[in-house]
Amino acid sequence: MRSQTIATGGDRSMHGPLSTAWLATGRTLAPPGASLPVPTATDRDVWDPSVVDPATLSRIRDRALASRGTPWAAPLGHLFARYFRDGDRAVYEQAIYDRQDRLTRAAIMAAVTREPEWLDEVTDGVVLLCEQSTWCWPAHDDTYTRHGSMLPTADDPFLDLGAGEVAGQLAWLDHLLGEQLDAYVPGLRARIRLEADRRVFTPFEQRRDWHWLGLDGDVHNWNPWIHGNVLTGALQLVASPGRRAALVDLIVEGLDRYVASLPADGAIDEGYAYWWNGACRLLEAAELLADASGADVPWSTFAAVVAFPHRMHLGGDWYLNHADGPARPPREQPWAALHRMALRIGDPAATAHAAVHRDHSSPVADERQGFGRLLQALTSPAWLAATPPSPTPPADMWFASTQVMLARAGRLALAVKGGHNGEHHNHNDVGSVVVALGGVPVVVDPGRPTYTAQTFGPRRYEIWTMQSTWHSTVSIGGVAQGHGRGFAASEAASERCGSYHEMVLNVKDAYPAAGIHRWLRTARLSRSPETVTLRDSWDLDPSLTGSVIHLVLAGAVTLAPGRAEVTALDGAGTLLISWDPAGTSAALLPRTLDDPMLSDVWGARLTRLDIDVSGLGPIGTLELTLKEQR
Repeated sequence: MRSQTIATGGDRSMHGPLSTAWLATGRTLAPPGASLPVPTATDRDVWDPSVVDPATLSRIRDRALASRGTPWAAPLGHLFARYFRDGDRAVYEQAIYDRQDRLTRAAIMAAVTREPEWLDEVTDGVVLLCEQSTWCWPAHDDTYTRHGSMLPTADDPFLDLGAGEVAGQLAWLDHLLGEQLDAYVPGLRARIRLEADRRVFTPFEQRRDWHWLGLDGDVHNWNPWIHGNVLTGALQLVASPGRRAALVDLIVEGLDRYVASLPADGAIDEGYAYWWNGACRLLEAAELLADASGADVPWSTFAAVVAFPHRMHLGGDWYLNHADGPARPPREQPWAALHRMALRIGDPAATAHAAVHRDHSSPVADERQGFGRLLQALTSPAWLAATPPSPTPPADMWFASTQVMLARAGRLALAVKGGHNGEHHNHNDVGSVVVALGGVPVVVDPGRPTYTAQTFGPRRYEIWTMQSTWHSTVSIGGVAQGHGRGFAASEAASERCGSYHEMVLNVKDAYPAAGIHRWLRTARLSRSPETVTLRDSWDLDPSLTGSVIHLVLAGAVTLAPGRAEVTALDGAGTLLISWDPAGTSAALLPRTLDDPMLSDVWGARLTRLDIDVSGLGPIGTLELTLKEQR
């Protein structure tokens, strides 16, 4: 997909798959009210309380009743300014999320019950959003750099993920409840349109310097996430046919820029966790375009993209994580969206992987995933009827585009990452390995702590989870990896045969130290017997001393000469790690976890095993063997 030529800067000679499909329709769209693929609340065959999925309705009703009559969450000014003072963004953003989630629940209750009390709740929530100083999240707003202000600049709104999410939510709400709102509170829908226009549509048309457009060649997950929400809003809230079509022109042009950035193997350099708000957002936007315009979207183009979540699965709730993603992300993902896309493309394994998460005693979706996603899950006959099948074991994978190998053999799995240290949401992790036992990571990538101003600032790599020393990599001559695209793996290759799958790469260029002639890392998963072998071979200048091989471990760790044992999390078993030469010095360094983004995944601590190979000389080899201790 990277070979496609995508026009930029408003050039309508669009050549990507979505642009081509859109132009073939003659740029025609169904009118507002008929463009979004969800029945409105007037359709009682869908929204009568006796019909709506009972588990979902029960949870939404309970939560909605618990909050009704209480004060709404308040995203206060000093909380917004706090981001610029001390870097905290979470408290303000949590108030925003709580406000939007409460409005989503009220809208569902209004659609189901048609009771005035719920329409009052909807009215209050909509007006609060419309009177909010900004829809932008503080970490994204350029109010300080452009205006020197720590508070939102109301007449210069920034279109970010947060603003897009509010516009999308209000568009879905307007579509679902429009007739009721016109009868009960005339004027509310006009206010929605006014605010969406001045905060989203007009800035989207007039400013072309948004970094997430990808006009500079750097395309990331903001692109489809925001474009998809702007598309939702334009389809429902913009009355002028000419303006709607012009907005869709810009949207599909931008989406195709993201399509062009996707590699043919479907890999996402931001990892599994960001698939849901990157590639999945693209697929959902393509689906909206097809439904609203009749565009013949070439779904087969996205087959590898749809397969990615299943291919990253280790077992249970565990996934291979890269970059800022957690190894155990929240179970409540928008599985209904993946299920729809997998059915469209005809991928039985991806369809089954999504359907495994369809528990008929649990809600079909969670409101935190977004109003549109909840509505579509609630009204998708295929998702409502889906039954959990026996899971399909994923195949071994080699993603040449990101230099990631993931191999499986019985109860062991091995992942190795090459790539470079300028990837999106990058951690300095060239050459890192992950080993899972029974689907549970034991040699791990820690993930990331709670986002703050430091996370995406110049001091990002002072955060310990972003450093190569806290990934299962090496320190060469006492030096950690550098950050930036130039710090990369070379000679990366993957070989698979009947008895093993291995990856070989040279990591020397990932380090800023001089005198590294070569550091070759070979990681192999053998199938009989099930064993992981990690071999490091080096050729260094004799002046480089203090080289250490790091393994970051989750679980209870004991150390003995030449070996370590790790009792894995979740009762998955025990992993035995041994090395040759056995007399090489080794030590354990525990790390207490006090951030819930980490402790909720790994528990109270991680432990780093450091094997000092300096005594083996400037030219040497150390081989580690990892296998289950039965």
